[in-house]
Amino acid sequence: MASSGSAGIPISTLQEENFRLKRAVEELSILNDLARAIGASLNSQEIMHTIVHRSIRAVNAEQGVITLVDAHASEPMKTLVRTAVSSAAYSPYHFNQSLLGWMHLNKKPLTINDPRGDERFRGVKWDESIRSLLCVPLMTKAELKGVLTVYNRKGDTDFTDDDQRLLAIIAAQSAQVVENARLYESERALIHMKEELRLASRIQSDLLPKEPPKIAGYDIAGRSIPAQMVGGDYFDFIPMDDGRLALCLGDVSGKGLPASLLMANVQATLRGQTLVSPSARECIQRANRLLYQSTSSEKFVTLFYSILDPNRHTLCFSNAGHENPFLLSEKKDPVRLSEGGVVLSIIEDFPFQEETIPFISGDIMVVFSDGITEAVNPNQELFGEARLADLLQECRSESSAGIIESIVRSVRQHAGAAPQMDDMTIVVVKRLHQ
Repeated sequence: MASSGSAGIPISTLQEENFRLKRAVEELSILNDLARAIGASLNSQEIMHTIVHRSIRAVNAEQGVITLVDAHASEPMKTLVRTAVSSAAYSPYHFNQSLLGWMHLNKKPLTINDPRGDERFRGVKWDESIRSLLCVPLMTKAELKGVLTVYNRKGDTDFTDDDQRLLAIIAAQSAQVVENARLYESERALIHMKEELRLASRIQSDLLPKEPPKIAGYDIAGRSIPAQMVGGDYFDFIPMDDGRLALCLGDVSGKGLPASLLMANVQATLRGQTLVSPSARECIQRANRLLYQSTSSEKFVTLFYSILDPNRHTLCFSNAGHENPFLLSEKKDPVRLSEGGVVLSIIEDFPFQEETIPFISGDIMVVFSDGITEAVNPNQELFGEARLADLLQECRSESSAGIIESIVRSVRQHAGAAPQMDDMTIVVVKRLHQ
């Protein structure tokens, strides 16, 4: 005859209920402690370390790991962050991609107490020391953000349904906290990156001429408008010891911060070579050799480099693969300035050529980057060189700064709602009537 309590309930039933209540209290204590431990932090690594550590203790496992994933990436099963904790000096287990794939498909808890005999993972090569594992999803708004996995229940026992239920509750309680910490860190990183870009933009702006040179009988202006906060276009006015003036406009491959860094290198190189090279050809050849030696093979620079002699009224130039500038004269058709050679930093010892032309009263040289001619409208129509040539004829009576403003305004009118896709840079040199 079974023993009974004072109310006639079997003692075994009372003991079972007492055990269930005791476990429920323990689980509530675990969850409460975990909530306090992770609720006060915004450090995702610290939060995940705490979750894994508490999970190991909660289900009496040897080791645990949280693997975060990105559902929007080109490789959604790629591990973004891995935080592992061991309860002793165990070698860390490699999280199996098959488990991650299963979790992406099923998004529910998974208990495996016989890894090598589990039909769901036939053919998977498990680590020899893995005897059992328990895997639960970290979900926010029905989207898988990560996976919490514990390995090897201590005492050579199997993980139970109660272990799975508790770990699933821990994951459900922790997922949003982890995601919030990640979003906070991403926001902080974005703010930091924007500040660095702002500083880079200011530094780049400081590298460009503050104002055009003032030379009797000439009107000179330049302007650069980056497509992003920083750009790869470059123009410069470099005074030479004998009264001549070097004028250049370059366009480095790429956009953004990498292009701006190469642009700064180009500027420093050209300024250094202008001081020791008497001709455009020699300067551009030496600059090309230096850039070839200091630049990776996939990077290159197009450059128009010229030297204006205001005493002799001549222009010596060399064009390294850049858009051919326009030379407008009052008594003849526009001329394109093309003499030179290939783009810089591709061939170490290229024999660049130069040409010297007279710069007579009324002549106008317009140098521009491809961001002008390749600007597109919403119908993907280019602004084009023909439209630029017609515009220059219309506005040639304006000042150099006025010509630049007319070009920029026309390009923006052409583009309309289409975003600026490339840096736009223009240099205009005009010899005044005397």
